[in-house]
Amino acid sequence: MTSTVAGLLQVGVLLVALAVVYRPLGDYMARVFTDRDHLAVERAIYRVGRVNPESQQRWPVYAAGVLGFSLVSIVLLYLVQRLQPLLPWNFGRGAVEPGIAFNTAVSFVTNTNWQSYVPEVVMGHTVQMLGLTVQNFVSAAVGLAVAIALVRGFTRSATDRLGNFWVDLVRGVVRILLPMAFVFAVVLIALGVVQSLASGVAVTNPDGSSSTIALAPAASQEAIKELGTNGGGIFNANSSHPFENPNGWTNLVEIFLILVIPVSLTRTFGTLVGNRRQGYALLSVMAVLWGAMLTVVWWAEAHPNGPAALLAGAAVEGKEQRFGIPGSALFADATTGTSTGAVNAMHDSFTGLGGGGVILNMLFGEMTPGGVGTGLYSILVMAIIAVFLAGLMVGRTPEYLGKKVGRREVTAAAISILAMPTVLLLGAGIAILLPGTPGHLANSGSHGWSEVLYAYTSASNNNGSAFAGITVTSPWFQSSLGICMLFGRLIPILAVLCLAGSLAAQKKVPATAGTLPTHGPLFGTLLTGTVVLVAALTFVPALALGPVAEALA
Repeated sequence: MTSTVAGLLQVGVLLVALAVVYRPLGDYMARVFTDRDHLAVERAIYRVGRVNPESQQRWPVYAAGVLGFSLVSIVLLYLVQRLQPLLPWNFGRGAVEPGIAFNTAVSFVTNTNWQSYVPEVVMGHTVQMLGLTVQNFVSAAVGLAVAIALVRGFTRSATDRLGNFWVDLVRGVVRILLPMAFVFAVVLIALGVVQSLASGVAVTNPDGSSSTIALAPAASQEAIKELGTNGGGIFNANSSHPFENPNGWTNLVEIFLILVIPVSLTRTFGTLVGNRRQGYALLSVMAVLWGAMLTVVWWAEAHPNGPAALLAGAAVEGKEQRFGIPGSALFADATTGTSTGAVNAMHDSFTGLGGGGVILNMLFGEMTPGGVGTGLYSILVMAIIAVFLAGLMVGRTPEYLGKKVGRREVTAAAISILAMPTVLLLGAGIAILLPGTPGHLANSGSHGWSEVLYAYTSASNNNGSAFAGITVTSPWFQSSLGICMLFGRLIPILAVLCLAGSLAAQKKVPATAGTLPTHGPLFGTLLTGTVVLVAALTFVPALALGPVAEALA
């Protein structure tokens, strides 16, 4: 069997698995966020937090909950890292340096999981489990809560209430993320992923010397790392490490975990708005863009143009042979099309076109299919822009799902869309102008610019993966990338919640003969074109200087 056939079989198995769980998981998540009853463990959490689960919040209060929870989480995670010497299972590792602690705290709270350190050297198991893993759960649940709040904006009428952030947060963790992560942690252990509280195991080398191989509770971390579209590895090599991702089956399971919730949320959306065809329309756009980028990356890595790669027959540098080009391309497409950022190959070693493909996948705005919650609310914001453009073309007040799209709605949607390009281009532009930046790059010229562009793209989109050819331990990179993560996460969330409040306050308007249908191929094409057009108009110059120039060289 050729590697291409094996890769196509992997894609087929993945799509079948996603199709099988699409309906039950999507409908289950819809029930989770509409259930009027509270589980006993949820009521206990509400009592401890002094939360009234029956209260409903206006969008500013909901947003204040998101902001407050996020900022408190950053402070607590920073302190956990700085106080590591006082914690058990620290294995003699000292306090995490202030710059790294700040960057890591912001990274994991914003669901980015950018890592500027070697995990198995810098952090003990307690920091990993108590600090980072907890954030893998709650940061994903925050994105899920914001997406559900936006959906309520469409389903509710003439009200200023969007639900209760604390209830949505707790339900996302307790009813969705925790059970699924537990089950798949067991699956990963059964398939060979390491789960150990030991710091390492001593081994004897062929020359008679001894060394220690680091161990960690990898399976439990790996499950939520992928399921919550987080991406931070418990080992420095991330999902290319054999203890995190030992074989083709674990690779396929991890890709499935990355995609399953973002994909199924389109079913949740359709169920909640009472028209599942609306969810299918969004899913079709996600699928077209995801499939197109998979084709580009796979083809580019299988048909290289460099002399070394031509001699090898393919671009195999930086790829694990147990996954090959198909498994590496599939993982790269999944991880950059979501906000995951986990890697099973070194993207810095991709060809110019392949590297440009994974960058563009992030530049679409993490909606192919995007992260947990973030993918759904990002594509819904883009749908608002699409119907607005359609309204301009025909001279009608645009509507989407029975809600008029006016100045306030378009302004909120525009702010949400423009936040990421603004912080990305400002950060990357300033970085490349600094005289010290070339010393932090492994390459010069167009590939060096691609390394800088990738870093700020990943941070601003809350992705977290890296080209790996750039050293980001300097104070400038630690602070600027942290700011990009923070603004790239919180500004769109605030804009989305404002949009949700504005929509919920409206009364539904009945559809007429002039209303644009938003559940068919015409709207799907319009939405796809809008996503591509926004990314192209914004980022073509930056891409032309980096991956495009490298691909043409």
